[in-house]
Amino acid sequence: MTTVAVDKGVGTLLRGWREQRRLSQLELALRAGSSARHISFVETGRSRPSEEMVLRLAEHLDVPVRERNALLLAAGYAPQYAETPLDDPALGALREGIDRLLAGYEPYPALVVDGSYTVVAANRGIMMLLDGVPEHLLRPPLNAMRLTLHPEGLAPRIRNLAEWRGHLRAQMERQIALDRSPALRAVYEEVSAYPVPEPEPGDSARPEDPPYPYFALPLRIEHDGQILSFVSSISTFNTPMDVTVAELAIETFLPADPATVKYLRSLTP
Repeated sequence: MTTVAVDKGVGTLLRGWREQRRLSQLELALRAGSSARHISFVETGRSRPSEEMVLRLAEHLDVPVRERNALLLAAGYAPQYAETPLDDPALGALREGIDRLLAGYEPYPALVVDGSYTVVAANRGIMMLLDGVPEHLLRPPLNAMRLTLHPEGLAPRIRNLAEWRGHLRAQMERQIALDRSPALRAVYEEVSAYPVPEPEPGDSARPEDPPYPYFALPLRIEHDGQILSFVSSISTFNTPMDVTVAELAIETFLPADPATVKYLRSLTP
């Protein structure tokens, strides 16, 4: 299902995307091989763009795949991008590849989420971090943001919670502006309403006088009395032709210090 009302008209929607990208009609026209006059006519409804033009403008405006379907519908054309369930046999090779990637990254944590941060796959490194999380938070469907920021989830064990919470909320805000997803907005509003615990003595964004430099904001989390430090990296699929695949994100957690590497390797059988 699309997430934008199609009765707005394709011109209104395209103008909204252009303004969000802070492009003038002339700049967009030059990128798309058109004219500012034609772009103006499309946005005001004086001209109906061809299917090819809708897709070309969407490409140059970096419109998400799901919203490209919405633009096509608003222009009177059929959607071009399928939304295949992840358990469909057609995505069997994708699932197998994801499973191999996650297993190959062990003992370090890695997971795959969809566009609203529902966890669709995770490795044993992630499950290790979830030790002690209450059962009611582990019932499917798992949500990575809820598990991380819920006061009964990982939040009490995150030693730089204020910084990490701010980072995650800003990440969701950027995605909401781009994807306009009601499901993602609901998750954002839920986790934003969670109470933020007062920091305990000794908690800080960084340990004092670290023997190594941080090269990105670390997640500092306690596990069984050991403080682990990670930096995360998020990967998506290049040139996706399916809505489901376009919205998948693979997040891997790279140890940020030698002590974390040593600890995780010590847990490996």
